[in-house]
Amino acid sequence: MAIFKPLYSVSILLLLAGCATNSTSNSTENTAAGTGYVDKRDPLESFNRSMWDFNYDVLDHYLLRPATVGYMAVVPKPARKGLINASNNLSEPVNFLHGALQAKPNSTAISAARFLVNSTVGIFGIFDVASHIGLAEQDEDFDQTLAVWGVGDGAYLMLPGLGPDTARGVVGRVGDTWYSPLSLLSMPLTITRFTIKALDSREQMMSLEQMLDESLDPYAFVKESYFQRLLFKIYDGNPPKPAEPEIDEDIFDDLLDDW
Repeated sequence: MAIFKPLYSVSILLLLAGCATNSTSNSTENTAAGTGYVDKRDPLESFNRSMWDFNYDVLDHYLLRPATVGYMAVVPKPARKGLINASNNLSEPVNFLHGALQAKPNSTAISAARFLVNSTVGIFGIFDVASHIGLAEQDEDFDQTLAVWGVGDGAYLMLPGLGPDTARGVVGRVGDTWYSPLSLLSMPLTITRFTIKALDSREQMMSLEQMLDESLDPYAFVKESYFQRLLFKIYDGNPPKPAEPEIDEDIFDDLLDDW
């Protein structure tokens, strides 16, 4: 588990189980440690596993999980919900921009409407009024935009203190930081928002801890979940089904002849 960037938000969506040059589909090999198979998406696996152990055994165990437990004990649930709603509302301009860059007019319009409704009627986003009137959040970012434009994943990365990502995802995150309206926030507000999102993601992860801990290879488990979630986001919840292997009919003809 990682601190801050939601490795946890990825794990929250484990139950839910790209692009033209996407390397995600290039390998379906088993990535468990010690099996002898090589995952082409993960050329830096040795480094990534070390970072996973550091994030999981040190940062989460000694910092993020205890902080989250304390946060849940001190801040009432309605207040926690209001804080994360306000934080998410600040991301609506980013969702709007990338909906437009991906040629999704419906998504773009919804993001604009959500920001307007929640910033006014929802009192600066504290109350997610938009969702209650049928305007579901459109989760868009530069990583997804690059994927839609045909940029491949690049190498899988387990970042220290940040969790799973890809080379394309890192570029996307930097890009979103440069032009995002969030960059206009003061440093204290930026840190506050960052912390609230991390604590909220870790809180939601609590119910899935046992599933992760009982998996034979937590590192591989999280990696596969990350790529599944990534495809889910890129294709707006409708990822393409893996191509079924073609059957050589000549094999059956030969068997019948031999028979």
